[in-house]
Amino acid sequence: MNIGILGATAKKNKYGYKVLKNLKKRGFDTLYPINPNYEEIEGFKCYDDLKSIPDKIDLLVFIVPPSVGLRVLRDVSTLGLKNVWFQPGAESKEIEEFCRKYNLNYSFYRCIMVADDEEIEKFIKS
Repeated sequence: MNIGILGATAKKNKYGYKVLKNLKKRGFDTLYPINPNYEEIEGFKCYDDLKSIPDKIDLLVFIVPPSVGLRVLRDVSTLGLKNVWFQPGAESKEIEEFCRKYNLNYSFYRCIMVADDEEIEKFIKS
């Protein structure tokens, strides 16, 4: 399973770091941190944007403000991605409307670090 992490960071006190570290620890080893400010985070090559990732992403986790998330959603629909997970605080009414309009499978109000592995895999397959 290929998981993109939009808003990944090397700052250990930020959720962009904690989510990356948590998913790595749980055995999700095909992770794609997305942040133009880093070349690498925790041994993973970091990408400037979603379009620069060479592989198809199965799930994109948003850990960015809603204004940034809304801009990136346009790339999500263009690239044919279907599964998006918004960490608490990354969602908005506009984002929900976009997800519904483009028939995206989305999760709001649930931290991916709390969801168990089976729930994440089931979410992707739904």
